[in-house]
Amino acid sequence: MTPLSATSPAFPRHFRSTAVALALAISALTQAQARAHAQNPKALVAAAVQTELTADRNDHAAFIYRDHDVTPDHDTLFYVVETPQGSLKRKLADHGRPLTAEERRVDDLRIHALLSDTGAQQKQKRDSAHDDEQAEQMLKLLPTAFLWTITKENPENITLAFKPDPAFDAQNMEARVLSAMAGQITVAREQNRIRSIKGSLVDDVKIGFGILGRLKQGGTFQVERREVVPHHWQVTESHVHIAGHALFFKTIGSQEDETRSEFKLSESPNLKAAYDVLEPNPVYQCCAVKPPTTR
Repeated sequence: MTPLSATSPAFPRHFRSTAVALALAISALTQAQARAHAQNPKALVAAAVQTELTADRNDHAAFIYRDHDVTPDHDTLFYVVETPQGSLKRKLADHGRPLTAEERRVDDLRIHALLSDTGAQQKQKRDSAHDDEQAEQMLKLLPTAFLWTITKENPENITLAFKPDPAFDAQNMEARVLSAMAGQITVAREQNRIRSIKGSLVDDVKIGFGILGRLKQGGTFQVERREVVPHHWQVTESHVHIAGHALFFKTIGSQEDETRSEFKLSESPNLKAAYDVLEPNPVYQCCAVKPPTTR
């Protein structure tokens, strides 16, 4: 005998209706659960962080760009060429004015000193690798160090707010500073990439019970990232304004605004080739220099 199915004409109509309704209900429940998981704030952040970590491991593109860096001690515009060996940069402007002939000569000496000093080149690579490692560690902390809520959505982006998670146990000083922040992060939906993150210190951060330093409540940071060429994302702006001091922790506590612009892919295989890119006179056509956007 042929077994009855839910669609068999011989199957009682009310049973067929019940089976269809049950199947639809299960399907709706499964979709709802999937949507709920997709909209879980911590899961959204964790997925974006994983995308960034994967991209960082796989994307080895180098770039040429302009870097405008402002601190209390300087206001400088550089032309930067990245290579697998490191980066080379030429100073273009100081406080919004082109360099004098003497300032160009001094900058040329600095560049040639780096080109001829393998120790300095290795130190540059170590410092860059250290910065990358710290950035990766901080990125990994985002899903665990904070409590997250979704605050705004549109077809392009989703914005989430974060605040310190009282249950988080910071294992080092940088983690302590990060976990004392509150702010928001914006994720680009299509590629699941972090577009921006900004925050402020919600409390003073005391180091060594305040003996070794203190960072003051209200200090802020902001990082903006964009797809500068297809499928390649870079930091285009960073603004750090954290007041205070910390003995022995020179990387903590700073005032800096940095803007990077005019990105294009670099084809230079080494620093010598980067110098050939920097050497032509057109790079000196730099100004006017726009001040960085403060937040």
